[in-house]
Amino acid sequence: MLMELNQTVHTLKEWAVAIQALEAGKTIMLLRKGGIAEKQGRFQVTHQRVLLYPTYEHQQPLLLKTEYANLVHPVPSGWHPETVQITSWAEITDILPVSEQSVVSRLLPFHIWNENFISDRLKWKPQQPLFILLLRTYQLPQIQEIPYRSQYGGCKSWIDIESPVQLQGSQPVMSDLHYLEIVKDIRAIIGD
Repeated sequence: MLMELNQTVHTLKEWAVAIQALEAGKTIMLLRKGGIAEKQGRFQVTHQRVLLYPTYEHQQPLLLKTEYANLVHPVPSGWHPETVQITSWAEITDILPVSEQSVVSRLLPFHIWNENFISDRLKWKPQQPLFILLLRTYQLPQIQEIPYRSQYGGCKSWIDIESPVQLQGSQPVMSDLHYLEIVKDIRAIIGD
């Protein structure tokens, strides 16, 4: 059992710019409704401890706050790197479904997306909530380069990579106290 806690193959795909913000401690929040290829067509968290897998193809600068939009380098449709660099992992500590635009709008200071993103996400599959994921992010002690595989592609949130990545020696990107303060502020807005 201890071995399983120190390594994982479970991976959450997310825009590279969002992973950079998580790693820099600029956010602890992701907003998800799920990829087109999700099981039963809806987003579900399948694992609490996940590697963070950067994606590039669908990053849209127009859906990001200005300071993050400038970090996106557009790539052609279908592009993927030969190898993927995994530099961090996260513990998903909170999964908070939200349906009200006013609540999601009050969360704007806590994430990297702009009002257009929020509006688009809430309108897409409006009968389903937007999931607020809070992630305690850890920097791996060294970059893990994994070969790209076709099964890693597509509009899905979760993949399992072929070889496990060792997690021991990882360092949290922010202190426990700072992380818990942000979680408390976000939960106060959502009203649990």
